[in-house]
Amino acid sequence: MTRRWQPTAFLVAVGVLGGFWIGSLPGLAFFVVLVVAAAIVSPRAFPRSVTDAEARAAQAADGRPIIYWRPGCPFCLRLRGSLARQAGRYHWVDIWSDPDGAASVRTVADGNETVPTVVTVDESFVNPSPQLVRNLH
Repeated sequence: MTRRWQPTAFLVAVGVLGGFWIGSLPGLAFFVVLVVAAAIVSPRAFPRSVTDAEARAAQAADGRPIIYWRPGCPFCLRLRGSLARQAGRYHWVDIWSDPDGAASVRTVADGNETVPTVVTVDESFVNPSPQLVRNLH
C-alpha cells in the first residue's frame, strides 16, 4: 500500500526541502508547484480502483473496458487526463495494490508490467493512445 504513495510523498518531500533551501517567494512557488504535481500523480487523481476480480466480474456484466494503471506513471496520467469526465466509464485496477491485476498485465504485455494496459472483452492494448481508448466505449 505504501508503494502506491511513494511518488506523491517524494514530490512533497522535495517541495518542502527545496522550498526551505531556496527560501522566500521563489521557495514558496517551488513548494506549491511540487505539491500540485504530487496531487496529480497521487492515487486520488484516478477513479476508485477495484481489484482485478471485481473488474473482470463487472466487465462480464457491463462490457466496459478495464484499465490497468499504477501511481506515478506518466502514460497513465496522460490517459487519465485525456479521458476527463469519461474516466468513470472504465474499470480501473491499480497494479501496485492488486497482485492479480499485475499478473493480468504480465500475461498481456509479454511478461512485463507495462501500463496503461487496456483490456476489452475481445482485445487487449498495451499503452494505447487516448483516442483509441475513448473510442472503445
